[in-house]
Amino acid sequence: MKGLFHFIAKCFQAIWKLLSFTRQLVLNLFFLIFIGFIAFTFLSSDESNIETQQVEKKALILDLAGPIVEESKFREPLERVTSDLLGSQKSQENVLFDIVDTIRFAANDDNVSGLVLHLKEMNETSLTKLRYIAKAINTFKAAGKPVYAIGDYYNQSQYYLASYADKVFMAPDGTVLLRGYGTYTLYYKDLLEKLNVSTHVFRVGTYKSAVEPYLRNDMSDAAKESASAWLTQLWDAYLDDVATNRQIDAKTLTMPMDQFIAKLKTLNGDLSQMTIELGLVDKLATRQEVRKDMIAEFGSNGYDSFKQISYYDYRSQVRPTIVPDAQDIAIVVASGPIMDGTQRQGTVGGDSTAALLRQARGDDKVKAVVLRVDSPGGSAFASEVIRNEVDALKEAGKPVVISMSSVAASGGYWISASADKIIAQPTTITGSIGIFGILTTFEKGLEKMGIHNDGISTSPFNGVGLTRPLNDDVAQVMQLGIEHGYHRFIKLVGDHRNMSLEAVDNVAQGRVWTGKDALKHGLVDQLGDFDDAVQAAAQLANMESYNLYWVKEPLSPMEQFLEELSMSFNANIKTELFSLAPEALQPTISKVATDINMLNNFNDPKGQYLFCLNCSNL
Repeated sequence: MKGLFHFIAKCFQAIWKLLSFTRQLVLNLFFLIFIGFIAFTFLSSDESNIETQQVEKKALILDLAGPIVEESKFREPLERVTSDLLGSQKSQENVLFDIVDTIRFAANDDNVSGLVLHLKEMNETSLTKLRYIAKAINTFKAAGKPVYAIGDYYNQSQYYLASYADKVFMAPDGTVLLRGYGTYTLYYKDLLEKLNVSTHVFRVGTYKSAVEPYLRNDMSDAAKESASAWLTQLWDAYLDDVATNRQIDAKTLTMPMDQFIAKLKTLNGDLSQMTIELGLVDKLATRQEVRKDMIAEFGSNGYDSFKQISYYDYRSQVRPTIVPDAQDIAIVVASGPIMDGTQRQGTVGGDSTAALLRQARGDDKVKAVVLRVDSPGGSAFASEVIRNEVDALKEAGKPVVISMSSVAASGGYWISASADKIIAQPTTITGSIGIFGILTTFEKGLEKMGIHNDGISTSPFNGVGLTRPLNDDVAQVMQLGIEHGYHRFIKLVGDHRNMSLEAVDNVAQGRVWTGKDALKHGLVDQLGDFDDAVQAAAQLANMESYNLYWVKEPLSPMEQFLEELSMSFNANIKTELFSLAPEALQPTISKVATDINMLNNFNDPKGQYLFCLNCSNL
């Protein structure tokens, strides 16, 4: 009888769980249907508005807000809602290729009368990405349409794009802040010693500086030598572009400080007037005056401003050109630190990125692949998993072209090395061919607190852990493994770049190169941007016409909803806690958080990493 009651109880328990699951499922479905209904309503409204908007010409406002990225991270709808409710507006990510496609589309749109660069909320961005956007702006200008830049003030990235405008407006109290390029890192050697943390580092490469923050209190001379070379090249490229656009001498932008101060004194410290004197800005104008000039150019919208449409509103009108019955060139984006396993969109996972390449390999419509790399590297194991898929694509008869973005260094170069062709921009940061391992142990701190670790094992490797000192023999084994990894890296490069081991070693040792120098040293095949990489892939696959197929791992609506529930609360709490800190301290707190997060990204199963520290700061 007891067993019968137990059986009945189990049945009721199972039924209750089924009812609970069904209730949650129904509620979730109703929620999704509700969201879908709202989205459909807004989209329908937008479509009717688009039809109305196309009746009259308007200026396209490039009002980018937030960072510019290669691939956006998935952000859940509920997270957006809760952010708004908490009063925490997150700046959205702007995909580089969306920006470029939109400007190019607008160039041929008769309903777009001009382009206005209003970049006040745009984050600092790498020069490589800025140049690709600037290329689209030049295409717009070539269509015979005017381009204006308006702003209260300009940071370095904002001004770079503004320099491509036909006319640059700035507020009378504004300024152009050109800070140059630099790389600064927090160093933790003394802190770790005070905390009695033992740091064990294994590396190969004179210039492999990724581990220096844990071993030193300052940047080594070798790291400074390497960084100085590529930073100078980036700054020279920036100055040359701006000087050419503004038709001024680049030397006026780099005058010695004593001359700059003397000239500023003659202007009574008026920085805005200084920008006029240097030729950086065409007109100092208040917002009211700017609107008046823009109304004269584009017409009035009847609300004390000119006829205009925001980039974010116009973006929905852009439709890709589809070539009927054409084959595909697959685009796979590898952006961010390289980590082992499956990672979310917007990062690079050994398994997840390899799966995208494998998906392209199995698609009969795909005849070539462009792997877009924007990564400072990471896990050596994950990098090899991805590179193996590149080799598999080649074996399947599908050529692979690497398109290097801002950074394709260390592990980012490893996954590129065996491709059919490597294309980098002159300002791409690449190379950093080296490898390291790092292990921290806390036995000193524990002993100071009176906690000791002792025991016995059948092998020295069994005792390796955070709470025990590292055995010298084990340390030697780890160093030998790192040296083997370095030899494997330079052999990989030598085999695929037709270079001797000695030649590769001379340009390796962890040293960072610009794309311009990498071409001289044989590490890349050609200087060019994403468009050039696509063209090269088409040529290798003998394709006269093609469509671009952006390979992504889609999430079902239910997967998105469930992932949203688990992630959004934690994300918003972190945002709110960060906002509680004084604004003056937030840059430092952000840097420390970034360094901690970098350690979280180190998940290689063998503890071996191909990572460029200074590159990750770009």
